[in-house]
Amino acid sequence: MALETPQYEVTSKHDGFEVRCYSEMIIATTSVRSDYRGSTSSGFRRIANYIFGGNDKEMKIAMTAPVIADCPSEGLEAYNISFVMPREHSLTDLPKSNTENVSIQKETLGEIAVYAFGGWATESRSKSYQKKFATLLQQNNIETCGGFMVAQFNAPYVISMFRKNELMVRIKR
Repeated sequence: MALETPQYEVTSKHDGFEVRCYSEMIIATTSVRSDYRGSTSSGFRRIANYIFGGNDKEMKIAMTAPVIADCPSEGLEAYNISFVMPREHSLTDLPKSNTENVSIQKETLGEIAVYAFGGWATESRSKSYQKKFATLLQQNNIETCGGFMVAQFNAPYVISMFRKNELMVRIKR
């Protein structure tokens, strides 16, 4: 069974990437002060604990895709990791986390440029694709605002050749 993903509309396609307009969504997010690998691993476990019942209602919440993290970049000391909550939920019916380090909030991504890649979204691969993506954006005269994000769509046991990832960045219009 396929996991629920955020709703969006493709507004334009370019050579190597597309621009999407995302609907408002609710996310569970945490910030982890560590390196990229440690942050994504710890952040995933924190939010997974929340959706598997580690909340004030002991409520289980369906897993969605992707898991979104800040993309590694020079000087970044903490990473935000987020799960998109299923559309059936609202801010009022979602439970509070049992820990202070997971927050539930509305997120409006707006217009996002998206670059897809396969394999593992390691720090070095994410940085390499980010450079390539930034060049494509510049060649298309698209200005970004904010940092790049890495969206990972697969469970950890999915082998490299079947993995789907995306780099995402907000754009100015």
